[in-house]
Amino acid sequence: MMAQGVFYFWLVLNFLLLFYVSMEFILLLFAVFSKKRPEAKVLEDCPTVCIQLPIYNEKYVVERLIDVVCKMDYPKDKLEIQVLDDSTDETVERAGKIIQEKQNQGFRIEHVRRADRSGFKAGALDYGLGRTNAEFIAIFDADFLPDKNFLMATLPHFSRDNVGVVQSRWAHTNDGFSFLTKAQAIMLNTHFSVEQLGRNKSGAFINFNGTAGIWRKSCIEDAGGWTADTLTEDLDLSFRAQLKGWSFNYLYDVESPAELPVTLDAYKTQQYRWSKGAAECIRKNMRDLWSSKASLWAKLAGTVHLSNSSVYIVVLLLVITS
Repeated sequence: MMAQGVFYFWLVLNFLLLFYVSMEFILLLFAVFSKKRPEAKVLEDCPTVCIQLPIYNEKYVVERLIDVVCKMDYPKDKLEIQVLDDSTDETVERAGKIIQEKQNQGFRIEHVRRADRSGFKAGALDYGLGRTNAEFIAIFDADFLPDKNFLMATLPHFSRDNVGVVQSRWAHTNDGFSFLTKAQAIMLNTHFSVEQLGRNKSGAFINFNGTAGIWRKSCIEDAGGWTADTLTEDLDLSFRAQLKGWSFNYLYDVESPAELPVTLDAYKTQQYRWSKGAAECIRKNMRDLWSSKASLWAKLAGTVHLSNSSVYIVVLLLVITS
């Protein structure tokens, strides 16, 4: 009886893995063969934009980040920059120095310091949101090097009032550094070239990737704002916004270069955060997803999206039961 039970369990695991692989294959077909592409547009009227730079102890890259962002091709009077600095090391001094230099050059850049790190990144983003009246909010993590044409390339895709987010594709500046960075690049390229592209073309939910994208401020507010009850606040807010009826655009042709983690410890920390955060989002958003008016395809794709990390457990159990 026990052997028979293990056999049926093994069959269930195979079915789950087949379902996951089939969904990925469907996304691949949409990514490759669908003709739906964002229309190339020219920005006619420059709206107000706030660029948020959430940083924590980034002394080696903070000056580079601020310098690159200040080179954005955008009218200074329509652009403000918030350095959301929760650092506890010399990053504070380095950031303060270059911020003062940029202020002297006429940039509207602010060094935002909170009394504590409550809510971590989500708390910092929410705190900064309350300090700006800008119509659009662009977000970049400390390890990114956005192109100077980023705003001019992405903002035209907010032409429809229901577009809440425009997300760009991550590129990698150090993917050839080691075997670890090469493996990470393969994984991330699959996500951005197959999953994000396939979901967007097929009408499924996509997610803001935490950086290298732009939010319409009213979308953030309508979806309930940034919350820190999950480790992946970007995924959580993305699903809440799309469940509210907001549309997301993914721009495969717009690249945002960044550095990949070069140490195993840094990579493990990143993967732990992504996996646990996605599991927390399942608990928080799955019921709302299936009770929503979204299409059956969007619900199925959203379920696989939220439970992506579970496939590792399925594979492990398959190996054990085999």
